[in-house]
Amino acid sequence: MAKPSNRSPSPRLLVAALVGVLVLLSVDQARVAEAVTCSATELSSCVSAITSSAPPSALCCSKLREQRPCLCGYIRNPNLRQYVTSPNAKRVARTCGVPYPTC
Repeated sequence: MAKPSNRSPSPRLLVAALVGVLVLLSVDQARVAEAVTCSATELSSCVSAITSSAPPSALCCSKLREQRPCLCGYIRNPNLRQYVTSPNAKRVARTCGVPYPTC
């Protein structure tokens, strides 16, 4: 019967395993980033709620959640900033349960 070895894994093996895990994590992150196409027109269902006191529709909330990774880009865009940073836009985000970003 062979005795169990008390040797630790080689440093090369540990480095290779760590690199493998990091590669897998970065590939997974890339898939998440690819899943959303930032397009402000996707939020067209929110226009009435943002420009009035109307409540947001279910479609608006769904699209807002989908576009959440894009909100800072919209805030930085001078053509969109006034709409995305308005009190009504913040109300719509709050009503939809989407945290308003701090960019």
